[in-house]
Amino acid sequence: MKAQTKETQYLMTPTTALQELKDGNQRFIEKKQLNRDLLQQVSETSTGQFPFATVLSCIDSRVSSELIFDQGIGDIFSVRIAGNFVNEDILGSMEFACKLAGTKLVLVLGHTACGAVKGACDHARLGNLTALINKIEPAVEAVKEPADESIRNSSNSDFVNEVAAQNVKMTIENIRNQSEVLKEMEDAGEIQILGGMYDIQSGKVTIY
Repeated sequence: MKAQTKETQYLMTPTTALQELKDGNQRFIEKKQLNRDLLQQVSETSTGQFPFATVLSCIDSRVSSELIFDQGIGDIFSVRIAGNFVNEDILGSMEFACKLAGTKLVLVLGHTACGAVKGACDHARLGNLTALINKIEPAVEAVKEPADESIRNSSNSDFVNEVAAQNVKMTIENIRNQSEVLKEMEDAGEIQILGGMYDIQSGKVTIY
């Protein structure tokens, strides 16, 4: 399996980029990953890289985008931060990835049982983690049910997962609102900005 080239990247569209990620996740679930010579791909990408997608995901050790989407070296830009939210630096990285490096898709990927989201649900406070948690807490407030405060915490897995999904949706809106570059590209049909949730029990990604 050869690495992406300028030509193959150029031929990709937002739709085909999305399908490639979906197909890769299906291969992952079915244990039918493509046979890749990663050192060959190292050599092939040594003079340039032409990824087709940018994935913003959590630092969670169980959620490696390259693995769960069955991608190789040079296929995707992988941005990782606890709670998969955006800030100025991440937005700048995404703008580089799309506008300058040519990726066709931005995927914000949350996951079930997310530790950062659990921390936000519990309003955890610890050193620099406090500032990170504060960025996720608006998603907690946006989820209205259950109303009973005694079960609006990390012990309620359904609530945690609903907040994680809401956090993805709010991150997408933040991308559009805070990056004129990416919003213009999306409006022009040059890229798609989508969200998804990864199930840590099944390995399946649901994209919406």
